[in-house]
Amino acid sequence: MSEKNILGSKIRQIREIQKMSVEELAVNSNTSTELIKHLEDGALVPSLTPLMQIARALGVRLGTFLDDAPHTGPVLARESSSKNIVRFSGNCDTCEKSTLDFSSLAADKADRHMEPFLIDVHPPGSGEKKQSSHEGEEFIYVLSGQIEILYGKDSFTLEAGDSIYYDSIIPHHVHAAGTEDAKILAVVYAPY
Repeated sequence: MSEKNILGSKIRQIREIQKMSVEELAVNSNTSTELIKHLEDGALVPSLTPLMQIARALGVRLGTFLDDAPHTGPVLARESSSKNIVRFSGNCDTCEKSTLDFSSLAADKADRHMEPFLIDVHPPGSGEKKQSSHEGEEFIYVLSGQIEILYGKDSFTLEAGDSIYYDSIIPHHVHAAGTEDAKILAVVYAPY
């Protein structure tokens, strides 16, 4: 399995525990069998939206793919501790390069309803910025750099200190504005 994708083995493990075939998972998550196979094999950097659809189809939280040893009490995340970084390709089904590097701030918290992340956002390559949607809500606070958020037909540019809260059922796309990296605090709520 590629170091780019540590989630594939978790997806396969949960799918197999539930005695679900790749084909059944693809149908239930409204994705393709090819995408599921590529994710499980570590051949692709996963995109967040299909990953949320897969989690929902498996009946687990998105954070389940990131958890190692769940705690029932509070989870403390210190700057000095090593961070597990999960790389996402944004909304590209065939990307092999990460545009979003997620550091979970509560990966070990059992039964959480929110997913807090620190995200390093890299400038997108050329081409169309494909919007996607999923159930839930998102809160984004810009720590450094500039972020552009395409939200339906609107576009918002945020700078350090700015924040936005939106319903993620509306098609959206988050990316660094310009050519410089940015860093955000994002809290995602996705019912399962």
